[in-house]
Amino acid sequence: MTSADLIGAEAVPRVLGATDAAASGPEHVTEPVAYDAILLAGFGGPEGQDDVIPFLRNVTRGRGIPEERLEEVAHHYRHFGGVSPINDQNRELKAALEAELASRGIDLPVLWGNRNWDPYLEDALAEAQERGLTKLIAIATSAYSSYSSCRQYREDFARVLEEKGLEGAIQIDKVRQFFDHPGFVEPFIEGVRNAVDELRERIPGIDPATEIRILYSTHSIPSTDAARSGPADRGFGEGGAYAAQHLAVAEVVSQEAAGGVIGWDLVYQSRSGPPSMPWLEPDINDRIAELPALGVKAVIIVPLGFVSDHMEVLWDLDNEAMETSEENGLVAVRVPTPGTHARYVKGLVDLVLERRDGVPVEQRPALTTLGPWYDVCRPGCCENVRLGFKPAAAGLAP
Repeated sequence: MTSADLIGAEAVPRVLGATDAAASGPEHVTEPVAYDAILLAGFGGPEGQDDVIPFLRNVTRGRGIPEERLEEVAHHYRHFGGVSPINDQNRELKAALEAELASRGIDLPVLWGNRNWDPYLEDALAEAQERGLTKLIAIATSAYSSYSSCRQYREDFARVLEEKGLEGAIQIDKVRQFFDHPGFVEPFIEGVRNAVDELRERIPGIDPATEIRILYSTHSIPSTDAARSGPADRGFGEGGAYAAQHLAVAEVVSQEAAGGVIGWDLVYQSRSGPPSMPWLEPDINDRIAELPALGVKAVIIVPLGFVSDHMEVLWDLDNEAMETSEENGLVAVRVPTPGTHARYVKGLVDLVLERRDGVPVEQRPALTTLGPWYDVCRPGCCENVRLGFKPAAAGLAP
């Protein structure tokens, strides 16, 4: 084989299921793409008591989670009638996106499909095929880099394209991870400012610098997965890009909302693995219990890792963390998630337009030095150590 042969089509990196603009795998795509639909990719949730265990089996498939642990988690859903709020929240987000697009005169339908419950991604792609929609730009309802929050969505895109025989018929690109996009971060800044004001009213004379602590909470993940989140060559350390991104955003929110004078911690919640498997720590409840000894009188709980008030926010924060705060004599205020905040919805549409219009990277907003993140995920990004690499759309192999 000659050197010329190596420059042939097979030697050029190709991104599975991508549009021509993204197919060769540039870090940032600056060629405009005429997308004809948005794919809103959600996590999914049960909508009745009979759905709970089948849904949890979908979520944990291949992870070796014992049935008794599923029953423990099922209790959280059954407390709310077996209905997760996440599907209604995505219905509201879909409607808000459609309204924002219409207000700007942008003709892009929004298709909605979930990874773990009805309506599934399969349903969304079947609708795209039926309507003749062939170039989709996906928004996953997760802002950060990790296997569960990015690569697993991309694997499901690739799986559904293959299983439905749609490879080559439908192309799927994905907006960049938006952890530091202003549309995602600014609602948290607003929420922390409001929380400080509320605590000043509830505890007259409180000193925010010494008596308030901000706890930025996100989903814990296995330490091995965290270490492999993001591109390996970025050198993020033990917590990988997942921890680094959260820390960077927490610093921005603290500076903008409170002038950097209030102490804060990044904490974790909702771990589900066996005790023998290391997961990211500290747990939010453990940290809350330590704060009274430091002279803290009040906590601001910020669900920094979440885009909406779904079950893990309602149970783990509004229930368990609030109870722990009360047990330790602390006044606690929980900041809202972005949900359908006008800035968040506008920001998601802006992210779509970045790709539609091929906006140069230097013109893309990012509130931390880590971004703007990649349009096309880099090779080996966000490996699942236990399951290995599977084919994934919107990123370079593996």
